[in-house]
Amino acid sequence: MLLNELLCISKVPPGTKHVDMDLATLPPTTAMAILLYNRWAIRTIVQSSFPVKQAKPGPPQLSVMNQMQQEKELTENILKVLKEQAADSILVLEAALKLNKDLYVHTMRTLDLLAMEPGMVNGETESSAAGLKIKIQEVHCQVCYDLGAAYFQQGSTNSAAYENGREKFFRTKELMAEIGSLSLHCTIDEKRLAGYCQACDVLVPSSDSTSQQLTPYSQVHICLRSGNYQEVIQIFIEDNLTFSLPVQFRQSVLRELFQKAQQGNEALDEICFKICACNTVRDILEGRTISVQFNQLLFLRPNKEKIDFLLEVCSRSVNLEKTSDSLKGNMAAFLRNVCLGLEDLQYVFMISSHELFITLLKDEERKLLVDQMRKRSPRINLCINPVTSFYDIPASASVNIGQLEHQLILSVDPWRIRQILIELHGMTSERQFWTVSNKWEVPSVYSGVILGIKDNLTRDLVYILMAKGLHSSAVKDFPHAKQLFAACLELVTEFSPKLRQVMLNEMLLLDIHTHEAGVGQSGERPPSDLISRVRGYLEMRLPDIPLRQVVAEECVAFMLNWRENEYLTLQVPAFLLQNNPYVKLGQLLAATCKELPGPKESRRTAKDLWEVVVQICSVSNQHKRGNDGRVSLIKQRESTLGIMYRSELLSFIKKLREPLVLTIILSLFVKLHNVREDIVNDITAEHISIWPSSIPNLQSVDFEAVAITVKELVRYTLSINPNNHSWLIIQADIYFATNQYSAALHYYLQAGAVCSDFFNKAVPPDVYTDQVIKRMIKCCSLLNCHTQVAILCQFLREIDYKTAFKSLQEQNSHDAMDSYYDYIWDVTILEYLTYLHHKRGETDKRQIAIKAIGQTELNASNPEEVLQLAAQRRKKKFLQAMAKLYF
Repeated sequence: MLLNELLCISKVPPGTKHVDMDLATLPPTTAMAILLYNRWAIRTIVQSSFPVKQAKPGPPQLSVMNQMQQEKELTENILKVLKEQAADSILVLEAALKLNKDLYVHTMRTLDLLAMEPGMVNGETESSAAGLKIKIQEVHCQVCYDLGAAYFQQGSTNSAAYENGREKFFRTKELMAEIGSLSLHCTIDEKRLAGYCQACDVLVPSSDSTSQQLTPYSQVHICLRSGNYQEVIQIFIEDNLTFSLPVQFRQSVLRELFQKAQQGNEALDEICFKICACNTVRDILEGRTISVQFNQLLFLRPNKEKIDFLLEVCSRSVNLEKTSDSLKGNMAAFLRNVCLGLEDLQYVFMISSHELFITLLKDEERKLLVDQMRKRSPRINLCINPVTSFYDIPASASVNIGQLEHQLILSVDPWRIRQILIELHGMTSERQFWTVSNKWEVPSVYSGVILGIKDNLTRDLVYILMAKGLHSSAVKDFPHAKQLFAACLELVTEFSPKLRQVMLNEMLLLDIHTHEAGVGQSGERPPSDLISRVRGYLEMRLPDIPLRQVVAEECVAFMLNWRENEYLTLQVPAFLLQNNPYVKLGQLLAATCKELPGPKESRRTAKDLWEVVVQICSVSNQHKRGNDGRVSLIKQRESTLGIMYRSELLSFIKKLREPLVLTIILSLFVKLHNVREDIVNDITAEHISIWPSSIPNLQSVDFEAVAITVKELVRYTLSINPNNHSWLIIQADIYFATNQYSAALHYYLQAGAVCSDFFNKAVPPDVYTDQVIKRMIKCCSLLNCHTQVAILCQFLREIDYKTAFKSLQEQNSHDAMDSYYDYIWDVTILEYLTYLHHKRGETDKRQIAIKAIGQTELNASNPEEVLQLAAQRRKKKFLQAMAKLYF
C-alpha cells in the first residue's frame, strides 16, 4: 500500500505497465519510485520461497483462526499477482542498470510541499535538486543484488538462470569495492552475498583460466553427487589444517549422509562415522565441545577400524612443527579423554602406543592417565546390557536445541524420545515440545486430557508417544506402533486410569489392524484372546473415558468379518444396542445372515435392517420462505433421523470383508435404488427378494445419495474380490442404467468369464439370465454391432428371431459382420442371412453364409447332444472374441 501511494504521488501514470516506460526520460523521483516498487516485488517473491518453520498454535480459537486464514489468503493473493508480474519486474530492473544519472527519492519536505501546493511544487520535485540524492552506483549495486537473488531462485527450475545470478552477484561485489566506505544508502548483507557467490561457484564453475582450480565447496559438491565419499573424507582431513570450510557446511554434509543412512542405506554407516570423526577433530582444534553424535558412534560400538581411522585423522590434522601449543594441548586432552571413555584395554593400548600420543603427552601425564584408568570403577557396557526399565535410562549430555528437536522428530524409539525430552527440558522450561512438528496429531477427544497433565515433561512425552504411535499404525509400521503404545501405557498407568484405558483401547485397535494386515489376509482366524478383548471393549461401561468412534467401528466390523454372528445376535447386552449404533447395525446384519437360508416369513430382522437403512438415507424437509414470498422445500442431505449419518454408514461398510455381509448390504441398497418411482432399468442383485417392495414415505428418501452409495459400494466390493460374478453383474447394470453401454458389456462379459474359466466351460444360467442376455443385446444394438445382436439372440431360452432378423437387415453395422457367421449355430438365422445377401446381390457374403450352413455338425438330423455341443463350442468362441474386443 505504501509503495503504491509512492507511485501515485510520484506521477506514475495509473494503468501503464512499468516495463513499457523509459526510465531515462522520466523525472528522477518517478524513476526511483518505480525501482523501489519492483525491487520490493522481487525481494518479496524470493523471500516467500524460503522455508518457514510453522509454530504450532495452542488450543484453537475460532476468531483467531478466521483472522489467520484471512491474512493467509490476502498474502497468497498478493504473492500470486507479484509472481505473474515477476518477468516484467526483472526487465524493469535490468533497464535500470543502463541509467547513468543520479536519482532522487522523496523526503518529508517534498511530500509536504506536494500536499500543500501540488500544482506549483511539481516542477520542483522533478528538478535535479529536489528530494534526497541517491548516487547511481549505489542504485546499480542494490539492483544487481536483487536481480542476482531473483535469478538464483529461478535456478531450481532453469539451470541457465544460475549463470545470470552469478554475473549479477559478482558485479555487486565489484560495485561495493568501488563505492567503499563512501556509501551512504547502500546496505547489503555481505555474509549472505558471500554465500550466494560460493553457491554460484559450485553450481556454475567459472570458465576463466584463473579459476580452473575448483574450490573445496565445488569439490565436495561434485563428490557427493557422484557418490565418491572417500574423496569427501580426504577433503575434510586436509581442511583440518587450513580451516577453509565453515563448520556449518561440514555439519550439513554429515546431516545429509545421516539422513540417507537412516533411509536404509547401511553402506553409509561407516562413511558417517568417518565424516563425524573429521568434524570432531576440527571442533577439538578450534576449542569446541565434542558432539553427542560422535560419542555414540565411537563408544557404543568401538572397533579396531574406528580407532585406526581416528588416529589417522588426528595425525594428519596436526602439523607438529607449525601448530601452536594451544592446538597441541587441545589434541592431547582429546586423546586422553578418548582413552578414559573406552572400556576395552586393547583399544586404549592402540592409542597410548601411537606416535602422536607419545609426542603430545609428557611422561607425567601418561603415568597419571594410567593411574586414573586403574582406579576407575567398572562401568556397565550399554551395548551388551540394554536398559530394561523405562524409568532407568540416564539422559545424555546436552547439545543444541535445534539438533535435539531434529532427532526428536526422526526417532521412533520410546526410550530415545524420553532421553531427548529430558535434555530439552533441562535446557529450557519455556517451550512446549509437543508442538515441534505439525505432523504430530492426536484426536481431539484425547488431546484435551493429555494437555491437562500438569507436569510439562510428562505431558510432552505422553502426547509425542501417542502421536508417533498413531502415525506408525496409519502407515502400517505396526512393530514400532506397538513399542510406542506400550511405553505410553507404562507411563500413564502410574497416574491416570482414564489415559490407561485409552491406551488399552488403542492397543486393541492396533492388534486388530496387525492381524487383519498380516495372517488375517490368508484367512487365519484371530486368536481367542483377541476376540475376548473385542467383546470386552464392546461391553465396557466405564464413565468419562474418551472414546474414538473408529474403535467401535473396527470392533464390530472385526466380529462380522470373522463370522461371530452368534455373539452379535444372542449375547450382546441390551444397553449396548441402545447406546452404540455400530453394535445395533452389526446385530441386524449378523441376524440377517443367520436367517437367510430360512423361509421368507421368518426374516423379520431383514425388515428391521431395511427400516434402519431407509431412515439413515432419509432427509429432513425444511420450509424456507424466499424473497418472492413463496415457500420452497429444502432437503437436508445429512440428516440425524437415523442411528448414524450416511457417510458414517459408508465408512463402516468399507471396513467389512465378509462376502455374505457385503452381498446383503449391497442388495439392500440396490433394492432401495429400484424402489424409486421413475426408475427405468432395475439393477439386479443376489438375495434382493428378502427386502420389502415399497416405502410408505417415498418422498423422504434421498435417492440421489442412494445412487451414489450403490456406486461406492460396488467399487469397494470389487476391490475386495474382483471375481465375484454377482457384484460384476451389479456394476454392469449400473453402467447399463446410465447409458454407458461399452462399459456395461465389459462387466457382463467379465461376470461370465470369472465363473466359466474364461468361457471354456458353460456360463451358469443363473449368471447369464434372459434379462442379462437381453441387456447385452440392447448394448450391442445401441453400439451398432448388429451381427453381435443376432448371435446373442440365440443365447435366450427361446430364440428371438424377430430381433435377430431386424438387426441383420441393418446395413450400417460397426462390427465384423460376415466374419461372425461361424459363431451362428441356428440354421434358421443362417438361411435368413443367405436370403438377405442374395436379395442384396452380395455374392461373397452369401457364399460365407452357405458355407456356415453346410457344416455337418449343424445338420438337423444330428442327435441332440451333437447339436448342443456345436452350439456350446460356438458360444465359447464368440464370447472369447467379445471379451478380447471389450476387455
